Amino acid sequence: MRLGGNVTPVEQGPEAWTAAVRAKGYRAAYCPLPPGTLSTIVTTYRAAASDADIVIAEVGVWKNPLSPDPAEASAAFAKCVGGLALADEIGARCCVNLAGSRGEFWAGHHPDNLSDETFDLIVEITQKIIDEVEPRHTVYALEAMPWMFPQSVASYQRLVEEIDRPRFGVHFDPVNMVNCPMRYYGNADLIRDFVAAFGNAIRSVHVKDVIMHQKLTMHIDEVCPGTGMLALDVLLTELANLDPDLPVMLEHLPTEAEYDAAASYLREVAAAAGLML
Repeated sequence: MRLGGNVTPVEQGPEAWTAAVRAKGYRAAYCPLPPGTLSTIVTTYRAAASDADIVIAEVGVWKNPLSPDPAEASAAFAKCVGGLALADEIGARCCVNLAGSRGEFWAGHHPDNLSDETFDLIVEITQKIIDEVEPRHTVYALEAMPWMFPQSVASYQRLVEEIDRPRFGVHFDPVNMVNCPMRYYGNADLIRDFVAAFGNAIRSVHVKDVIMHQKLTMHIDEVCPGTGMLALDVLLTELANLDPDLPVMLEHLPTEAEYDAAASYLREVAAAAGLML
């Protein structure tokens, strides 16, 4: 496993970026470049990452190819294609996006999100993205969400089967799959089931924490690692059986100090389990 998170180098350029990553003790990083970056620049960052022994975990797209607005959907598709092409060129382990929402909010819930029609549309769009790029080194993957596909181990397995592309991979965000009390209290089993189902097809992992409040009707929040109920010891132990270069990426923390605290906590959890992170 390789821990990573967001970094903000004071200076621009590949050497400043790798120095900032290594200064945090990270051995993995998010892609620092946007789609459309000149190939000459991409090449320098890929070489710098290799020289510094940094794995580029993922290129994030975060656009909605299922948007009801045709112009937005078209632009999102183009962004997905560009992101996958960048991931392949820079040597990232995956390009990741959400499947998308049928509503106006790109990442939001909608009554049609979990319909058979939407599932088939996700399969079709994902196939088109992969076929457009034909990546050789990376994969396209979908991040799970509580209210859209894939929202479970079974739905992810079905997507893998029906998309049926070798360059479709798996992204793991266990917190995003905790969408009910059963998964909240049974999240250790959820983690074990996911890792058992997908193994080394998992290309990148988001590590956070989750808490369910004592408030009606039900309120579940993402929180900083170490302040919730996610079985982080189980997560790290299970992931340790996979590819040693698997990135475990912190995200969504508002300050650098919180990233530092989260990284320190995860290293403590790993050390207690006899693991290195």
